[in-house]
Amino acid sequence: MSLMVILAVGADPSLLEIQSSTWKSSGYIVTFAWSINDAIVHFRYGDFDLVLMGHSLPADKRERLTFLIRASGSRVPVVSISNSSSDCDSFADMTIKNEPSTVLEAIGELMTNRARMPATRSAGARIAM
Repeated sequence: MSLMVILAVGADPSLLEIQSSTWKSSGYIVTFAWSINDAIVHFRYGDFDLVLMGHSLPADKRERLTFLIRASGSRVPVVSISNSSSDCDSFADMTIKNEPSTVLEAIGELMTNRARMPATRSAGARIAM
């Protein structure tokens, strides 16, 4: 199994740090971005398998980031974490309820399905700021 690289974006660093220990112990490499601008820079120069947006980001910022990633031509999955099981970000590829086991399970399923598809990582993706 190849290494999976996640770009985790959120406005609450302590929350992402806590969750990231679970992701890292499951074998994922995690890069953090604390703002949309940070996320854009990391995404532009990184090679990510997944973008994970925390619920601490306002919905309009999550939508904007998703739009910029798609406008770059990248097909990297964009996942939104929600505080409620009834919330759904229609612009994201998936919305996951904010429970550690649920998030980890969904990431695992998404990455497994992704591994079966042709490579579409973000290398060379261009995002206009």
